[in-house]
Amino acid sequence: MFTLKKRLIHLHSCPHISRKILRSILLQDPELKTIYHSSIANLQSMYHLPLQKAERILSYIQQTSPDQCLSYLKSKEIQTITFLDSDYPLLLKKIYDPPLVLYALGDKTVLCSEQRLAVIGTRAPTPIGRKTVSTLIPPITKKGWTIVSGFAKGIDSLAHWEAVNASGTTIAVLGSGHSYVYPKENVSLFSQMSKSHLILSEYPPQTPPQKWHFPARNRIISGLSKAVLVIEAKEKSGSLITADQALEQGRDVFAVPGSIYSPQSQGTNYLIQQGAMLVRNEYDILQGLDA
Repeated sequence: MFTLKKRLIHLHSCPHISRKILRSILLQDPELKTIYHSSIANLQSMYHLPLQKAERILSYIQQTSPDQCLSYLKSKEIQTITFLDSDYPLLLKKIYDPPLVLYALGDKTVLCSEQRLAVIGTRAPTPIGRKTVSTLIPPITKKGWTIVSGFAKGIDSLAHWEAVNASGTTIAVLGSGHSYVYPKENVSLFSQMSKSHLILSEYPPQTPPQKWHFPARNRIISGLSKAVLVIEAKEKSGSLITADQALEQGRDVFAVPGSIYSPQSQGTNYLIQQGAMLVRNEYDILQGLDA
């Protein structure tokens, strides 16, 4: 007899079932039992699916099992955290559209503390941006704050590395499954973080990175965190989208100002103009976090 949690992970791992479809299934079938006895016609009518998608979902259900799915995850050393679990991050649970399942590689106890700060920014930092990360992150981690970021090249990776090197803790939220290390230059960082830090994804391990995954991932980065720090961002960038999501989630946003002549500072300067907290040093951040 499969438990609800096992059935949830099994269905969530189906490449043909999107977040929207799975939520629709849960609304009509809260125990996720009926779907395992459905016909193609039932799937089509109940969830408004096209024929081909209904066929693929039914084929997946018939050809795989929840236990096979869990065995596969175990072979990859990947743990799961579902919204049914007591250790699901409370901050994340409160956002609009929280992930139903998180796949976790590394040390899940990193999530025990809610002292989490998201650090985001440009993929092409200036020397000043790099120096800003190395100046701000170590003292914040030494105060017990876990650094959350998106594992992208640039500010994200620098923030992860600073936390690792300062003997702090850090969480990466991927825009792909764990089987894809993206960007490839982060292989060493991935290896380090999978031992004593935490790498999370809402995508099953075999899911390749896709352009639309990254905006969806951003809601998790801010959702896990008490506040978001933006270090260098262009005027139209993913970092500003994350900052907007953070505000919608009721999170504080900190931004490091920069030169009016630097494209990488246009976004952060704009955020400050819109009311983000201006950061001069680590004390501004720590004071804001304690407020």
